[in-house]
Amino acid sequence: MRSTTRRSFLQKSAATFAATGIFQHAPALLSQSFPTQPAGLRFGVNYVPRKHWWYCWSDWDQQSVSEDLRAIADLGMDHVRVQCLWPIFQPGINYVSDAALERLHALLDEADRAGLDVQVTLLNGWMSGFAFMPAWAAPLVEDHNIFTHPDMLEAEKLFIRRTAQAIAAHPRFLGFDLGNELGVLMKAHNAVTPEQADAWAVEIFRTCDEVAPGKFHVNGVDHRHWFADCGFSRKNLATTGQATVVHGYAYFTGALKRFGYSGAGTLHLLDYMIELAYAYHEDPRRSVWVEEVGASAAWMPEEYMPEYASRIVHNAAETGKAWGITWWCSHDLDHAIQGFDSLEYSLGLIGRDNKPKPLGKRLSSLAGELRGRIYSKVDRQVALVVPDVGFGTNPAQPEWKYGDAFMKLVEAGKRPSIVVESKADDQAYLRARGITEFVRLPQTGQARRSPLLPKTIGANLGALSG
Repeated sequence: MRSTTRRSFLQKSAATFAATGIFQHAPALLSQSFPTQPAGLRFGVNYVPRKHWWYCWSDWDQQSVSEDLRAIADLGMDHVRVQCLWPIFQPGINYVSDAALERLHALLDEADRAGLDVQVTLLNGWMSGFAFMPAWAAPLVEDHNIFTHPDMLEAEKLFIRRTAQAIAAHPRFLGFDLGNELGVLMKAHNAVTPEQADAWAVEIFRTCDEVAPGKFHVNGVDHRHWFADCGFSRKNLATTGQATVVHGYAYFTGALKRFGYSGAGTLHLLDYMIELAYAYHEDPRRSVWVEEVGASAAWMPEEYMPEYASRIVHNAAETGKAWGITWWCSHDLDHAIQGFDSLEYSLGLIGRDNKPKPLGKRLSSLAGELRGRIYSKVDRQVALVVPDVGFGTNPAQPEWKYGDAFMKLVEAGKRPSIVVESKADDQAYLRARGITEFVRLPQTGQARRSPLLPKTIGANLGALSG
């Protein structure tokens, strides 16, 4: 840190933490909730340091971090999501690195200078194609499932508590993300049932709320749980934490292969995922965070990427259900750091020279254009009915049956919403959402549209074309 020694930093953090009385008064504090709906759409980026990638926690260069964050702020972004590589932060089952925590605090200080809020992603056993697991949680440690074993759970809670001790009081700390796409790790010796995964999430969120009450805690999952019944249930994802997270990549969801880079199914992927997530909400005030979305020249012509960004961001914003759009990622990756998939090196909005690329300039323009707008959540009268469960069980093969029906409605000029089967007959719920008719997929697989309020709408509108 620039203005304090490590010892004074740790002493100050511990004193601040103790003074809050968090542990003694946790039940009362748990009733405090972070506002789930911001005044307007928020725009941010997943920060990728241009120097040393996230290995920077070991080889710290605060000046370069400061320059990066200022470049992000200059784009008009208001927040960043950062990644704590788990082996660096917690190299031992009961040992959390003071140096790593100090550097995390220093990053928040630089974010404060740049005017950026910071979402801190914790248990990053998964990042950009690699499993960054601590030695004590590696596959060779048999029968120590990171989601179910009591010793592992206590170690994870220790990491959360120590991190909160260091940064919970920081004015730029937005909240904790439990981990980056943790469903990827739910295999082999970490295999779990949905019930076990949900129980883990509930327990970890409880810890986050105890040590950092009133903050914006989320579970940063990828698409697999929304397109298949695996790992965390959709109901759990939509009812725990302060917002529901979706990661909407055209390539990884299969939309790109199915619809092409400019097809309706690709351009409306984000609003489909937002509406799908919202359908499982119990609190109508709760929002959906598009926590990751990005574009690669390997997926579409580079000159088309700004147009792609404009289309998908506008479509997401118009749902009225999005908390924010957080692009992946801030900076291009240094080619000197080898081993990543080739597409990882050019996903940035900002080049290695810290100057915005054309895509970055377009996102900057979109942020200025859309941040202050307020969209209606109820301006979608036709709803697609989806099952509470039953999306298939293979996360490697995303289920598109319901997505296809959604996109056919879009192509027919509709602005569809989504309702789960268990709520499809709840007239009060449907009226509150402004839904007057719905589309079901019968056993034949053909989508049919039916009126919900016959006296208002009239006769059955028949089968969807196509």
